[in-house]
Amino acid sequence: MFSKTRVTETRPTPDAAPQAAPVAPERSTPETQAPAAAPRARVAPSVLSADLTVTGNIKTQGDIQIEGTVEGDIRAHQLTIGETATIKGEIVGDDVIVNGRVIGRVRGLKVRLTATARVEGDIIHKTIAIESGAHFEGSVQRQEDPLNNGGTKKLAPPTE
Repeated sequence: MFSKTRVTETRPTPDAAPQAAPVAPERSTPETQAPAAAPRARVAPSVLSADLTVTGNIKTQGDIQIEGTVEGDIRAHQLTIGETATIKGEIVGDDVIVNGRVIGRVRGLKVRLTATARVEGDIIHKTIAIESGAHFEGSVQRQEDPLNNGGTKKLAPPTE
């Protein structure tokens, strides 16, 4: 429908700018906007500030950045644990970035522990990156689908 050469050709002529303006609204009709927004519109993450303490679980399909304290489980699409944050519970997300302290299990497709991270618990991941300086106590397990709850429970110790 539109080609790059046509846009380039219309720019040098002075009359092209007024003609190009009506075309833009025409392309952004609700019919064409819905499929574009359907995959996932990027919006700013929700932020829990450093002076906030939450007791309870948090669940969102969006992105969240936590700078405060959470005593409970957290589930999000992209989850960023700030340097001042302390989480006591399980965290689950497609993309998990830990800069602060987590006491509990971490499950994510992509898990990243930065140099300031302090994690006390198991990590179940598809891909993982641990920067030099990160503190980690627990086990690391790779799974194709770490977001699936089944099969991630602790195994019983071997019997003799």
